Amino acid sequence: MKPTAANLAGLSKRCKLTCAAAAAGLLFAVSGAQAQALTPKQESIIPIAALTAEGDAARLKTVLADALNRKSMTVNEMKDVLLQMYAYTGFPRSLTGLGVLVNLLDERHAAGITDEKGREATPLPAGTNIRELGTKTQTELVGRPVKGPVYDFSPEIDTYLKEHLFGDIFSSDLLTHQERELATISALASLPAPVQLRSHLNASLNVGLSPEALREFTEILRRDVGSTEAALAQTTLDAVLAQRGAK
Repeated sequence: MKPTAANLAGLSKRCKLTCAAAAAGLLFAVSGAQAQALTPKQESIIPIAALTAEGDAARLKTVLADALNRKSMTVNEMKDVLLQMYAYTGFPRSLTGLGVLVNLLDERHAAGITDEKGREATPLPAGTNIRELGTKTQTELVGRPVKGPVYDFSPEIDTYLKEHLFGDIFSSDLLTHQERELATISALASLPAPVQLRSHLNASLNVGLSPEALREFTEILRRDVGSTEAALAQTTLDAVLAQRGAK
């Protein structure tokens, strides 16, 4: 059958509608991906680290339970976040957080709830030079070798940073460097420690967290922690992105 002008016009109209719908669907998918820049695990890390830094045991228990209920983190991953916190918030806050987790797990076990413990961290190869490993990790995070008058004045703090924080703690592969930086900036925004927050927002970008992910981080802080912490994080992030020429 020879196509008529009317048939061709109808076909053209249907094609335009189909293409428009497909384009709209693609736009929605892309927009959704941008809006959801963080994984469920990363989302859970933010309030856990922030509330540990603030010493808010009651709210920390709530967000730990939420992460366990959603299965966004294993017990060992949570433990690693709380352990890392001692390097940024001190032993008292870290120990309090670990105690909250232990008590919560006991309560859940008594209620018949079995939580996923998760795997252990992969052991480092025998003979690993922990200072070399820590120095390499620190350089990758900062984007250059770390030197300066503070480290000249206190070589001890340089050793603790390179060997213990970036060597011993960051070498655990239960958390990625992106996840560890999210934990760090969450704690620093909550202490507050604005100078170090700026440094670690730069480090977060250096390890591959996008501006969209960091904007989502500030919104999760606002929702789950507080407006004051979120405002500091947002203001500092805006300054960092402006300096880097990022959008």
